[in-house]
Amino acid sequence: MTKERSEIDRVWRAIVALVMDTRGDWRRKVAEATGLPFTRTRALRRLAAGPLTLRALAESLGTDAPAATVAVNDLEQRGMVTRSEHPDDRRAKLVSLTTPGRAALRAERSVPDHAPEPLAALSTEDVRTLARIFDGATAGARSRGKKGR
Repeated sequence: MTKERSEIDRVWRAIVALVMDTRGDWRRKVAEATGLPFTRTRALRRLAAGPLTLRALAESLGTDAPAATVAVNDLEQRGMVTRSEHPDDRRAKLVSLTTPGRAALRAERSVPDHAPEPLAALSTEDVRTLARIFDGATAGARSRGKKGR
């Protein structure tokens, strides 16, 4: 492993640790605001742009089809999503948000999502540098057609 690769991997692990160590409180607040387990709000977010097949939803969630089916069954029982026939593939079902599903997404978005303290404590100059770096990295990923998980 090159020295540069080792350093970027170290930075990546630090970013992941910061995110993982600081998201629990926000996730709990989202669950309280929506009345849903956080995994269900993740599924609703994936459907915000429009209907998806179960397979596409599973892929976007980084899970398998049976797990996505369990989530959709639960959301359907709660009246948050509906399933309909796919217009081009009779074997596939499209999953769509309902009015209550969109209301749950609004509730999720109402929960403040502030930067964790270690980032909030950065100087203005460091924040601008970090923004420039991440804007470049995310633009590169989008241009290659890659999606984050």
